[in-house]
Amino acid sequence: QVLLVESGGGLVQAGGSLRLSCTASGLTFKNYAMGWFRQAPGTEREFVAAISWSTYNEYYANSAKGRFTISRVNAKNTVYLQMNSLKPEDTATYYCAADSEPWGLGNDPRSFRSWGQGTQVTVSS
Repeated sequence: QVLLVESGGGLVQAGGSLRLSCTASGLTFKNYAMGWFRQAPGTEREFVAAISWSTYNEYYANSAKGRFTISRVNAKNTVYLQMNSLKPEDTATYYCAADSEPWGLGNDPRSFRSWGQGTQVTVSS
């Protein structure tokens, strides 16, 4: 059973930074693309960023490009999301996700099937 545990959320002022972490177990982490999604109250969950199993490919939502960076450390079974220049509209619960099949690029948000419990990010204006 895949278990994903996020951490690093919190309250930050607009323009500030946060780094989210997600530690995975129950899968051969290095073989799976990983992603970050978010969901604000009253909205659907949306894709934020993904990284391929090989680390060679990264994908970002337009809202995240230039401000967020996804990375992974396979030796720690951990994926990160560095978020800079945060805006109030980034306020949401952020979820870590694992691809449903190994060796994927992570470029199809629909392929992510395992989810963490989420970590809250609140950006004040």
